[in-house]
Amino acid sequence: MTVYLMGLRGVGKSTLGAALAPRLGGSFIDLDDITPAILGKSSPAACLTELGEPAFREAERRALDDPRVLSASVVSLGGGTPTAPGAAELLLRRARAGAHVIYLAASPATLRARLRRDDPSARPGLLGGTALDEVERLFTARDPIYRSIATSVVEANGDTALVLERVSWLVGASPNRPA
Repeated sequence: MTVYLMGLRGVGKSTLGAALAPRLGGSFIDLDDITPAILGKSSPAACLTELGEPAFREAERRALDDPRVLSASVVSLGGGTPTAPGAAELLLRRARAGAHVIYLAASPATLRARLRRDDPSARPGLLGGTALDEVERLFTARDPIYRSIATSVVEANGDTALVLERVSWLVGASPNRPA
């Protein structure tokens, strides 16, 4: 079984994925680590700045078939991975084959608060502004896409530990159902 975590930047996909994998007795991989390697760059920011979003999205789609991704128990998707050509269809096929595709849904206000704590250069804007400026527009554009792909939607506005318990229960990694 594979668990794919998706959601906007700052929702906690990487943090939750790293904590969830040991509960499943498996490995964790972050697509934001694999995609730049495919493009020969050091980070998603370098890919987006130097090569542009279309090249980055194509590499994200290719990363979904990388052996490291295919062998992982938990995969943190990039925020825009489901918008990459062919990625949504691939995730839907994997869900039909038994994968969990979980949308970690947080409000734009929560996402902005979390992004304010990050280094702004690590998360470049995609629409001509900063990552903070774009939260509302990206949420509006991507929320329906995420919901159309997800096998489960987990509200992720609150405490990370509680979100982890909810996700763990959904995928059978926790014996107790969270409140």
